[in-house]
Amino acid sequence: MKMNRHVLSFSLLAVLGACSFAPELKLPEVPVAQAYKEIEPWVPAQPGDELPRGAWWTLYGDAGLNTLQDQLVAGNPNLAVALARYEQAAAYSQQARSALFPSLSANGQAGRNRVSENRPLVPANSSIPPTYSNYSIGLQASYELDLWERVRNTVQAGDAEAVAAQADLESARLSLQAQLADNYIVLRGLDQQLHLLQETVQARDKALAVTQTRHDAGIVPGMDVSRAQTQLESARSQLEQVKAQRAIVEHAIAVLVGESPSSFSMADNTAEIALPHIPVALPSTLLQRRPDIAAAQRRVEAANASVGVAKTAFFPALSLGAALGYQSISTGNWLSAPSNFWSIGPTMVFQLFDGGRRKAQVAQAEAVLSENGARYRGVVLEAFQQVEDNLARLNHYRSAADAERLAAASAQKTLDFALNRYREGAANYLEVTSAQTQALDTQRELLTLNVSQLRASVELVRALGGGWQQSQAAE
Repeated sequence: MKMNRHVLSFSLLAVLGACSFAPELKLPEVPVAQAYKEIEPWVPAQPGDELPRGAWWTLYGDAGLNTLQDQLVAGNPNLAVALARYEQAAAYSQQARSALFPSLSANGQAGRNRVSENRPLVPANSSIPPTYSNYSIGLQASYELDLWERVRNTVQAGDAEAVAAQADLESARLSLQAQLADNYIVLRGLDQQLHLLQETVQARDKALAVTQTRHDAGIVPGMDVSRAQTQLESARSQLEQVKAQRAIVEHAIAVLVGESPSSFSMADNTAEIALPHIPVALPSTLLQRRPDIAAAQRRVEAANASVGVAKTAFFPALSLGAALGYQSISTGNWLSAPSNFWSIGPTMVFQLFDGGRRKAQVAQAEAVLSENGARYRGVVLEAFQQVEDNLARLNHYRSAADAERLAAASAQKTLDFALNRYREGAANYLEVTSAQTQALDTQRELLTLNVSQLRASVELVRALGGGWQQSQAAE
Protein backbone atom coordinates (compact mmCIF):
# COMPACT_ATOMS: atom_id res chain seq x y z
CA MET A 1 0.00 0.00 0.00
CA LYS A 2 2.87 2.35 0.85
CA MET A 3 4.55 1.52 -2.48
CA ASN A 4 1.28 2.32 -4.31
CA ARG A 5 1.17 5.75 -2.67
CA HIS A 6 4.72 6.47 -3.88
CA VAL A 7 3.86 5.35 -7.40
CA LEU A 8 0.75 7.54 -7.38
CA SER A 9 2.74 10.53 -6.15
CA PHE A 10 5.38 10.18 -8.84
CA SER A 11 2.69 9.69 -11.49
CA LEU A 12 0.99 12.88 -10.34
CA LEU A 13 4.29 14.79 -10.51
CA ALA A 14 4.89 13.47 -14.04
CA VAL A 15 1.46 14.67 -15.16
CA LEU A 16 1.95 18.06 -13.54
CA GLY A 17 5.43 18.33 -15.03
CA ALA A 18 3.89 18.12 -18.50
CA CYS A 19 1.90 21.33 -17.92
CA SER A 20 2.99 24.44 -19.79
CA PHE A 21 1.22 27.79 -19.68
CA ALA A 22 2.90 29.27 -22.73
CA PRO A 23 0.23 29.95 -25.38
CA GLU A 24 0.40 28.25 -28.75
CA LEU A 25 2.84 30.14 -30.93
CA LYS A 26 1.08 32.00 -33.74
CA LEU A 27 2.97 34.41 -35.96
CA PRO A 28 0.91 37.32 -37.30
CA GLU A 29 -0.40 36.77 -40.79
CA VAL A 30 1.30 38.84 -43.48
CA PRO A 31 0.01 39.05 -47.06
CA VAL A 32 2.58 37.45 -49.39
CA ALA A 33 2.21 37.97 -53.14
CA GLN A 34 2.90 35.25 -55.68
CA ALA A 35 5.48 37.41 -57.46
CA TYR A 36 7.04 40.86 -57.24
CA LYS A 37 5.15 43.57 -59.13
CA GLU A 38 8.32 45.31 -60.32
CA ILE A 39 10.17 42.16 -61.42
CA GLU A 40 10.53 43.24 -65.06
CA PRO A 41 13.08 43.10 -66.63
CA TRP A 42 14.69 40.93 -63.94
CA VAL A 43 14.30 37.18 -64.26
CA PRO A 44 13.14 35.25 -61.15
CA ALA A 45 15.80 33.01 -59.71
CA GLN A 46 15.76 29.36 -60.67
CA PRO A 47 16.40 26.49 -58.21
CA GLY A 48 20.04 26.62 -57.17
CA ASP A 49 20.40 30.18 -58.52
CA GLU A 50 21.02 32.30 -55.45
CA LEU A 51 23.22 35.03 -54.07
CA PRO A 52 26.75 34.00 -53.05
CA ARG A 53 26.61 32.90 -49.44
CA GLY A 54 28.27 35.60 -47.39
CA ALA A 55 30.45 37.26 -50.05
CA TRP A 56 27.62 38.70 -52.18
CA TRP A 57 29.73 41.72 -53.16
CA THR A 58 31.86 39.49 -55.39
CA LEU A 59 29.03 39.82 -57.92
CA TYR A 60 30.54 43.19 -58.84
CA GLY A 61 33.92 41.66 -59.76
CA ASP A 62 35.99 44.44 -58.16
CA ALA A 63 39.17 43.49 -56.30
CA GLY A 64 39.29 46.82 -54.47
CA LEU A 65 35.79 46.31 -53.06
CA ASN A 66 36.68 42.76 -51.98
CA THR A 67 39.71 44.02 -50.04
CA LEU A 68 37.71 46.74 -48.31
CA GLN A 69 35.02 44.24 -47.28
CA ASP A 70 37.67 42.08 -45.59
CA GLN A 71 38.96 45.14 -43.74
CA LEU A 72 35.43 46.03 -42.62
CA VAL A 73 34.83 42.66 -40.98
CA ALA A 74 38.17 42.91 -39.17
CA GLY A 75 38.08 46.54 -38.07
CA ASN A 76 34.59 48.05 -37.99
CA PRO A 77 33.71 49.17 -34.42
CA ASN A 78 29.93 48.97 -34.89
CA LEU A 79 30.27 45.37 -35.98
CA ALA A 80 32.30 44.67 -32.84
CA VAL A 81 29.46 46.19 -30.78
CA ALA A 82 26.90 43.90 -32.45
CA LEU A 83 29.15 40.90 -31.80
CA ALA A 84 29.44 41.81 -28.12
CA ARG A 85 25.65 42.08 -27.86
CA TYR A 86 25.26 38.63 -29.36
CA GLU A 87 27.81 37.22 -26.90
CA GLN A 88 25.85 38.80 -24.03
CA ALA A 89 22.62 37.18 -25.24
CA ALA A 90 24.34 33.82 -25.66
CA ALA A 91 25.75 34.05 -22.12
CA TYR A 92 22.30 34.91 -20.72
CA SER A 93 20.85 31.90 -22.55
CA GLN A 94 23.46 29.68 -20.93
CA GLN A 95 22.64 31.16 -17.52
CA ALA A 96 18.96 30.32 -17.99
CA ARG A 97 19.83 26.80 -19.15
CA SER A 98 21.78 26.14 -15.96
CA ALA A 99 18.47 26.10 -14.04
CA LEU A 100 17.64 22.77 -15.68
CA PHE A 101 20.28 21.10 -13.47
CA PRO A 102 20.71 20.79 -9.69
CA SER A 103 22.96 23.27 -7.96
CA LEU A 104 25.65 22.09 -5.53
CA SER A 105 27.60 24.28 -3.12
CA ALA A 106 30.16 23.72 -0.38
CA ASN A 107 30.53 25.76 2.79
CA GLY A 108 32.79 25.77 5.79
CA GLN A 109 33.17 27.77 8.99
CA ALA A 110 35.68 28.02 11.81
CA GLY A 111 35.05 30.64 14.46
CA ARG A 112 34.88 31.62 18.11
CA ASN A 113 31.49 32.84 19.40
CA ARG A 114 30.11 34.38 22.55
CA VAL A 115 26.46 34.55 23.52
CA SER A 116 24.83 36.82 26.05
CA GLU A 117 24.79 35.49 29.62
CA ASN A 118 21.51 37.36 30.16
CA ARG A 119 19.74 35.92 27.15
CA PRO A 120 16.10 34.80 27.71
CA LEU A 121 15.14 31.37 28.98
CA VAL A 122 18.52 30.62 30.57
CA PRO A 123 18.61 29.77 34.33
CA ALA A 124 20.63 32.16 36.48
CA ASN A 125 22.94 29.37 37.67
CA SER A 126 23.40 27.83 34.19
CA SER A 127 26.68 26.00 33.68
CA ILE A 128 26.65 26.53 29.91
CA PRO A 129 29.72 28.61 29.04
CA PRO A 130 28.95 31.87 27.16
CA THR A 131 31.86 31.34 24.75
CA TYR A 132 32.28 28.38 22.39
CA SER A 133 33.93 27.36 19.16
CA ASN A 134 32.07 26.34 16.01
CA TYR A 135 33.66 24.25 13.26
CA SER A 136 31.52 23.10 10.36
CA ILE A 137 31.94 21.89 6.79
CA GLY A 138 29.29 20.54 4.44
CA LEU A 139 27.59 20.32 1.06
CA GLN A 140 24.22 21.71 0.00
CA ALA A 141 22.22 20.71 -3.06
CA SER A 142 18.95 22.04 -4.43
CA TYR A 143 16.83 21.38 -7.49
CA GLU A 144 13.61 23.04 -8.61
CA LEU A 145 10.96 20.63 -9.85
CA ASP A 146 9.79 22.25 -13.08
CA LEU A 147 6.13 21.35 -12.59
CA TRP A 148 4.73 24.18 -14.72
CA GLU A 149 7.69 24.41 -17.16
CA ARG A 150 8.71 27.76 -15.77
CA VAL A 151 12.36 26.85 -16.19
CA ARG A 152 11.88 25.34 -19.64
CA ASN A 153 9.98 28.38 -20.87
CA THR A 154 12.67 30.63 -19.44
CA VAL A 155 15.30 28.60 -21.29
CA GLN A 156 13.25 28.73 -24.48
CA ALA A 157 12.93 32.51 -24.19
CA GLY A 158 16.67 32.85 -23.58
CA ASP A 159 17.53 30.62 -26.52
CA ALA A 160 15.20 32.58 -28.80
CA GLU A 161 16.74 35.88 -27.70
CA ALA A 162 20.22 34.49 -28.36
CA VAL A 163 19.28 33.44 -31.89
CA ALA A 164 17.61 36.83 -32.41
CA ALA A 165 20.82 38.53 -31.29
CA GLN A 166 22.76 36.38 -33.74
CA ALA A 167 20.40 37.50 -36.50
CA ASP A 168 20.88 41.10 -35.34
CA LEU A 169 24.61 40.59 -35.75
CA GLU A 170 24.08 39.36 -39.29
CA SER A 171 21.76 42.31 -39.99
CA ALA A 172 24.42 44.71 -38.76
CA ARG A 173 27.06 42.95 -40.84
CA LEU A 174 24.87 43.05 -43.97
CA SER A 175 23.96 46.70 -43.40
CA LEU A 176 27.59 47.75 -43.00
CA GLN A 177 28.71 45.69 -45.99
CA ALA A 178 25.98 47.26 -48.13
CA GLN A 179 26.91 50.72 -46.86
CA LEU A 180 30.54 50.12 -47.76
CA ALA A 181 29.64 48.83 -51.24
CA ASP A 182 27.36 51.84 -51.76
CA ASN A 183 30.07 54.30 -50.73
CA TYR A 184 32.62 52.54 -52.92
CA ILE A 185 30.32 52.78 -55.95
CA VAL A 186 29.67 56.46 -55.24
CA LEU A 187 33.42 57.07 -54.97
CA ARG A 188 34.05 55.39 -58.30
CA GLY A 189 31.28 57.45 -59.88
CA LEU A 190 32.83 60.65 -58.50
CA ASP A 191 36.17 59.59 -59.99
CA GLN A 192 34.47 59.39 -63.38
CA GLN A 193 32.91 62.82 -62.88
CA LEU A 194 36.30 64.24 -61.88
CA HIS A 195 37.82 62.84 -65.06
CA LEU A 196 35.01 64.36 -67.13
CA LEU A 197 35.31 67.76 -65.44
CA GLN A 198 39.09 67.80 -65.76
CA GLU A 199 38.75 67.19 -69.49
CA THR A 200 36.06 69.89 -69.63
CA VAL A 201 38.31 72.40 -67.85
CA GLN A 202 41.13 71.67 -70.29
CA ALA A 203 38.82 72.01 -73.30
CA ARG A 204 37.29 75.26 -72.07
CA ASP A 205 40.70 76.65 -71.19
CA LYS A 206 41.77 76.08 -74.79
CA ALA A 207 38.48 77.57 -76.02
CA LEU A 208 39.16 80.70 -73.94
CA ALA A 209 42.63 81.02 -75.41
CA VAL A 210 41.26 80.75 -78.95
CA THR A 211 38.52 83.27 -78.21
CA GLN A 212 41.02 85.66 -76.66
CA THR A 213 43.22 85.38 -79.78
CA ARG A 214 40.23 86.06 -82.06
CA HIS A 215 39.27 89.05 -79.92
CA ASP A 216 42.80 90.45 -80.04
CA ALA A 217 42.60 90.15 -83.82
CA GLY A 218 39.34 92.10 -83.84
CA ILE A 219 37.29 89.16 -85.10
CA VAL A 220 34.97 88.67 -82.08
CA PRO A 221 33.67 91.07 -79.43
CA GLY A 222 34.86 91.15 -75.83
CA MET A 223 31.57 89.64 -74.71
CA ASP A 224 32.65 86.32 -76.25
CA VAL A 225 35.80 86.36 -74.11
CA SER A 226 33.82 86.97 -70.93
CA ARG A 227 31.39 84.19 -71.81
CA ALA A 228 34.26 81.77 -72.44
CA GLN A 229 35.80 82.84 -69.13
CA THR A 230 32.48 82.21 -67.37
CA GLN A 231 32.23 78.71 -68.82
CA LEU A 232 35.79 77.90 -67.74
CA GLU A 233 35.32 79.10 -64.16
CA SER A 234 31.99 77.31 -63.89
CA ALA A 235 33.68 74.03 -64.84
CA ARG A 236 36.47 74.67 -62.32
CA SER A 237 33.86 75.33 -59.61
CA GLN A 238 32.07 72.08 -60.38
CA LEU A 239 35.41 70.26 -60.33
CA GLU A 240 36.19 71.52 -56.82
CA GLN A 241 32.72 70.64 -55.58
CA VAL A 242 33.10 67.06 -56.78
CA LYS A 243 36.53 66.89 -55.12
CA ALA A 244 34.90 67.86 -51.83
CA GLN A 245 32.21 65.19 -52.27
CA ARG A 246 34.86 62.59 -53.02
CA ALA A 247 36.84 63.50 -49.90
CA ILE A 248 33.75 63.09 -47.71
CA VAL A 249 32.92 59.67 -49.21
CA GLU A 250 36.55 58.57 -48.80
CA HIS A 251 36.43 59.58 -45.12
CA ALA A 252 33.23 57.55 -44.66
CA ILE A 253 34.89 54.48 -46.17
CA ALA A 254 37.87 54.94 -43.83
CA VAL A 255 35.60 54.87 -40.76
CA LEU A 256 33.72 51.82 -42.05
CA VAL A 257 36.93 49.80 -42.36
CA GLY A 258 38.22 51.03 -38.99
CA GLU A 259 40.91 53.39 -40.31
CA SER A 260 41.68 57.01 -39.48
CA PRO A 261 40.39 59.36 -42.22
CA SER A 262 43.56 61.42 -41.78
CA SER A 263 45.80 58.59 -43.00
CA PHE A 264 43.43 56.72 -45.32
CA SER A 265 43.37 57.37 -49.06
CA MET A 266 42.16 55.61 -52.20
CA ALA A 267 43.64 56.08 -55.66
CA ASP A 268 41.45 57.38 -58.46
CA ASN A 269 39.83 54.66 -60.54
CA THR A 270 37.62 55.48 -63.52
CA ALA A 271 37.01 51.89 -64.66
CA GLU A 272 33.31 51.07 -64.98
CA ILE A 273 31.65 48.54 -62.67
CA ALA A 274 29.29 46.27 -64.58
CA LEU A 275 25.76 45.96 -63.28
CA PRO A 276 25.53 42.36 -61.96
CA HIS A 277 22.81 39.79 -62.42
CA ILE A 278 20.96 39.47 -59.12
CA PRO A 279 18.85 36.34 -58.55
CA VAL A 280 15.42 37.41 -57.27
CA ALA A 281 13.51 34.54 -55.68
CA LEU A 282 9.78 34.42 -54.95
CA PRO A 283 8.42 36.72 -52.20
CA SER A 284 7.69 33.73 -49.96
CA THR A 285 11.40 32.89 -49.73
CA LEU A 286 12.19 36.37 -48.44
CA LEU A 287 10.99 35.27 -44.99
CA GLN A 288 13.89 32.81 -44.88
CA ARG A 289 16.52 35.10 -46.38
CA ARG A 290 16.46 38.22 -44.20
CA PRO A 291 18.15 38.14 -40.81
CA ASP A 292 16.01 41.00 -39.46
CA ILE A 293 12.86 38.96 -40.18
CA ALA A 294 14.42 35.97 -38.43
CA ALA A 295 15.28 38.18 -35.43
CA ALA A 296 11.73 39.54 -35.24
CA GLN A 297 10.31 36.01 -35.43
CA ARG A 298 12.59 34.77 -32.64
CA ARG A 299 11.56 37.66 -30.43
CA VAL A 300 7.92 36.66 -30.91
CA GLU A 301 8.89 33.17 -29.75
CA ALA A 302 10.76 34.59 -26.74
CA ALA A 303 7.81 36.79 -25.76
CA ASN A 304 5.43 33.84 -26.17
CA ALA A 305 7.54 31.73 -23.79
CA SER A 306 7.74 34.64 -21.33
CA VAL A 307 3.93 34.67 -21.10
CA GLY A 308 4.12 31.06 -19.90
CA VAL A 309 6.76 32.03 -17.33
CA ALA A 310 4.56 34.83 -15.97
CA LYS A 311 1.53 32.54 -15.62
CA THR A 312 3.43 30.00 -13.51
CA ALA A 313 3.58 32.55 -10.68
CA PHE A 314 -0.04 31.63 -9.84
CA PHE A 315 1.03 28.10 -8.89
CA PRO A 316 3.26 26.76 -6.13
CA ALA A 317 6.99 26.36 -6.65
CA LEU A 318 8.41 23.06 -5.39
CA SER A 319 12.09 22.37 -4.92
CA LEU A 320 14.15 19.56 -3.40
CA GLY A 321 16.97 20.36 -1.01
CA ALA A 322 19.65 18.32 0.73
CA ALA A 323 22.55 19.13 3.05
CA LEU A 324 25.19 17.02 4.78
CA GLY A 325 28.41 17.71 6.61
CA TYR A 326 30.19 17.83 9.98
CA GLN A 327 29.83 20.25 12.86
CA SER A 328 31.56 20.40 16.26
CA ILE A 329 32.68 22.81 18.98
CA SER A 330 36.25 21.49 18.82
CA THR A 331 38.65 20.34 16.17
CA GLY A 332 39.41 17.12 18.00
CA ASN A 333 36.18 15.37 17.02
CA TRP A 334 35.19 17.66 14.14
CA LEU A 335 35.27 15.07 11.35
CA SER A 336 34.08 12.10 13.41
CA ALA A 337 30.85 10.18 12.92
CA PRO A 338 28.99 11.72 15.87
CA SER A 339 29.63 15.21 14.40
CA ASN A 340 27.93 14.55 11.08
CA PHE A 341 24.57 16.07 10.16
CA TRP A 342 22.26 15.82 7.17
CA SER A 343 18.85 16.95 6.00
CA ILE A 344 16.74 16.25 2.94
CA GLY A 345 13.25 17.18 1.91
CA PRO A 346 11.04 19.25 -0.38
CA THR A 347 10.21 22.93 -0.01
CA MET A 348 7.06 24.52 -1.36
CA VAL A 349 6.38 28.23 -1.81
CA PHE A 350 2.92 29.46 -2.73
CA GLN A 351 2.03 33.12 -2.69
CA LEU A 352 -1.49 33.69 -1.46
CA PHE A 353 -1.88 37.44 -1.99
CA ASP A 354 0.18 40.02 -3.88
CA GLY A 355 -2.21 42.90 -4.56
CA GLY A 356 -2.53 42.04 -8.27
CA ARG A 357 1.19 42.01 -9.03
CA ARG A 358 1.18 38.60 -10.77
CA LYS A 359 -1.88 39.48 -12.82
CA ALA A 360 -0.16 42.68 -13.94
CA GLN A 361 3.00 40.74 -14.84
CA VAL A 362 0.97 38.40 -17.08
CA ALA A 363 -0.71 41.39 -18.72
CA GLN A 364 2.68 42.97 -19.29
CA ALA A 365 4.07 39.77 -20.85
CA GLU A 366 1.04 39.50 -23.14
CA ALA A 367 1.48 43.14 -24.18
CA VAL A 368 5.14 42.46 -25.00
CA LEU A 369 4.00 39.50 -27.12
CA SER A 370 1.54 41.74 -28.99
CA GLU A 371 4.25 44.35 -29.50
CA ASN A 372 6.71 41.84 -30.93
CA GLY A 373 4.02 40.34 -33.14
CA ALA A 374 3.18 43.75 -34.59
CA ARG A 375 6.89 44.50 -35.05
CA TYR A 376 7.37 41.20 -36.91
CA ARG A 377 4.53 42.06 -39.28
CA GLY A 378 5.98 45.53 -39.84
CA VAL A 379 9.45 44.16 -40.58
CA VAL A 380 8.07 41.72 -43.15
CA LEU A 381 5.96 44.35 -44.91
CA GLU A 382 8.89 46.76 -44.97
CA ALA A 383 11.08 44.03 -46.45
CA PHE A 384 8.65 43.51 -49.32
CA GLN A 385 8.53 47.28 -49.86
CA GLN A 386 12.32 47.53 -50.02
CA VAL A 387 12.54 44.78 -52.63
CA GLU A 388 9.81 46.37 -54.74
CA ASP A 389 11.37 49.84 -54.39
CA ASN A 390 14.77 48.74 -55.63
CA LEU A 391 13.37 46.58 -58.41
CA ALA A 392 11.47 49.68 -59.56
CA ARG A 393 14.61 51.81 -59.34
CA LEU A 394 16.61 49.31 -61.38
CA ASN A 395 13.87 49.03 -63.96
CA HIS A 396 13.26 52.75 -64.46
CA TYR A 397 16.85 53.91 -63.97
CA ARG A 398 17.86 51.52 -66.76
CA SER A 399 15.31 53.09 -69.12
CA ALA A 400 16.31 56.57 -67.99
CA ALA A 401 20.00 55.80 -68.61
CA ASP A 402 19.21 54.57 -72.13
CA ALA A 403 17.37 57.81 -72.88
CA GLU A 404 20.07 59.94 -71.24
CA ARG A 405 22.75 58.19 -73.31
CA LEU A 406 20.95 59.28 -76.48
CA ALA A 407 20.52 62.78 -75.06
CA ALA A 408 24.24 63.01 -74.27
CA ALA A 409 25.14 61.94 -77.81
CA SER A 410 22.76 64.52 -79.28
CA ALA A 411 24.09 67.23 -76.97
CA GLN A 412 27.64 66.47 -78.10
CA LYS A 413 26.58 66.77 -81.74
CA THR A 414 24.91 70.08 -80.95
CA LEU A 415 28.12 71.32 -79.35
CA ASP A 416 30.16 70.25 -82.38
CA PHE A 417 27.75 72.07 -84.71
CA ALA A 418 27.82 75.19 -82.54
CA LEU A 419 31.63 75.27 -82.50
CA ASN A 420 31.79 74.88 -86.27
CA ARG A 421 29.21 77.62 -86.79
CA TYR A 422 31.12 79.88 -84.42
CA ARG A 423 34.42 79.34 -86.23
CA GLU A 424 32.69 80.13 -89.51
CA GLY A 425 31.17 83.29 -88.05
CA ALA A 426 27.61 82.01 -88.48
CA ALA A 427 26.81 82.06 -84.74
CA ASN A 428 27.78 84.01 -81.64
CA TYR A 429 29.44 82.53 -78.56
CA LEU A 430 26.15 82.40 -76.65
CA GLU A 431 25.12 79.45 -78.82
CA VAL A 432 28.42 77.74 -77.98
CA THR A 433 28.08 78.29 -74.22
CA SER A 434 24.52 76.96 -74.26
CA ALA A 435 25.64 73.84 -76.11
CA GLN A 436 28.62 73.38 -73.75
CA THR A 437 26.41 73.55 -70.68
CA GLN A 438 23.88 71.14 -72.12
CA ALA A 439 26.55 68.64 -73.17
CA LEU A 440 28.23 68.65 -69.76
CA ASP A 441 24.92 68.36 -67.91
CA THR A 442 23.77 65.35 -69.94
CA GLN A 443 27.14 63.61 -69.56
CA ARG A 444 27.13 64.12 -65.79
CA GLU A 445 23.51 63.00 -65.57
CA LEU A 446 24.38 59.82 -67.46
CA LEU A 447 27.18 59.07 -65.02
CA THR A 448 24.79 59.73 -62.12
CA LEU A 449 22.19 57.33 -63.55
CA ASN A 450 24.80 54.61 -64.01
CA VAL A 451 25.84 55.03 -60.37
CA SER A 452 22.18 55.08 -59.29
CA GLN A 453 21.59 51.72 -60.97
CA LEU A 454 24.57 50.20 -59.16
CA ARG A 455 23.47 51.67 -55.84
CA ALA A 456 19.96 50.31 -56.37
CA SER A 457 21.45 46.88 -57.06
CA VAL A 458 23.33 47.04 -53.73
CA GLU A 459 20.13 47.99 -51.92
CA LEU A 460 18.30 45.16 -53.70
CA VAL A 461 20.89 42.68 -52.46
CA ARG A 462 20.48 44.11 -48.97
CA ALA A 463 16.67 43.93 -49.24
CA LEU A 464 16.95 40.28 -50.30
CA GLY A 465 19.03 39.48 -47.21
CA GLY A 466 22.40 39.20 -48.93
CA GLY A 467 23.67 35.65 -49.04
CA TRP A 468 22.29 34.87 -45.59
CA GLN A 469 19.77 32.10 -44.99
CA GLN A 470 17.78 31.31 -41.87
CA SER A 471 19.44 27.89 -41.63
CA GLN A 472 22.67 29.69 -40.72
CA ALA A 473 21.14 30.71 -37.39
CA ALA A 474 21.39 27.10 -36.24
CA GLU A 475 25.07 26.81 -37.11
